[in-house]
Amino acid sequence: MFCACKQEQEGCVISEEVKEVPLELTIERLETPLFEAKSEQDIAFFLEEHPYFSKMYLRDGLYPSREQLVTTLYGIPKDTLMQELYQEVKETFSSVNQLETDLRNAFKHIKYYYPDFEVPKVYTFVSGFTTDLYMDSEMIVIGLDYFLPADHRFQPPDLPKYMTDRYNRDHLVPMIVTAISSRYNKTDLEDNSLLAEMIFYGKAYHFAQAMLPCTPEEQIIGYTPEELAACYANEDFIWTQLIEQEALYETNPFEVRKYTGEAPFTDAISPDAPGRVGRWVGWNIVDAYAEEKNIDLVRLMGEKNTQKIFMGSAYKP
Repeated sequence: MFCACKQEQEGCVISEEVKEVPLELTIERLETPLFEAKSEQDIAFFLEEHPYFSKMYLRDGLYPSREQLVTTLYGIPKDTLMQELYQEVKETFSSVNQLETDLRNAFKHIKYYYPDFEVPKVYTFVSGFTTDLYMDSEMIVIGLDYFLPADHRFQPPDLPKYMTDRYNRDHLVPMIVTAISSRYNKTDLEDNSLLAEMIFYGKAYHFAQAMLPCTPEEQIIGYTPEELAACYANEDFIWTQLIEQEALYETNPFEVRKYTGEAPFTDAISPDAPGRVGRWVGWNIVDAYAEEKNIDLVRLMGEKNTQKIFMGSAYKP
């Protein structure tokens, strides 16, 4: 099993070329001015200082007036539970220096491969469990309340435990980088097969691993080490099931979701198989293709032809 696993540690040294990529990044903590505002004037000033955040994240256009938004925001810290939540976030994330370093290194990698990549502004916030991550090309907002420890008394009420278990510090940067990969992950929109979805996710994880060479693969895909070990130990069985069930070219979205959708396990394969196992197989196919064809990351991400990747991978557990 250990021989089969991807050796993430071997390639985790960041190259000098990447280190030298010029890039500035500072994470601004927007929960602080909200929860420590002394007056509505403080809130109004906060909104004026961050117009894009106000427009896109707070969606100020939905409020009858700016005054209404100010009043609503000023009332949030007065809620006892919200104040408790803020204090817990403040204690757990007393510093975001490591997060800042990890994101800066990831963004340097992205800019190395894609020089036109514009570094977004990065903010943290306490959303009251309304938004875990907001992302667009200009801004990333991290709802830190979603990333409290798994055993914390405050947990997202809208997510099942098998998902909240991976909402933590270790998985935060991989989540962000995997999401960014979609900008570069070219696809054939007419191909809605299971295989196409598997390879889409496979390219996303391949991208994330390239940008985060020191990050263990279980953190990239969001498995526990035990789940990942079980996948490798049963890779041949998983692949055989996909072939025997003639699932690869399935296009029914409800059937596709059985293999790639969020779930505590992939029942279509086995009750013991972790959820989203089709995505993991897709990752292996993409890795095999990149190695077999000796193709660089940019060309790989730009390849739309699912069948070309699959056949060229010569994938066989």
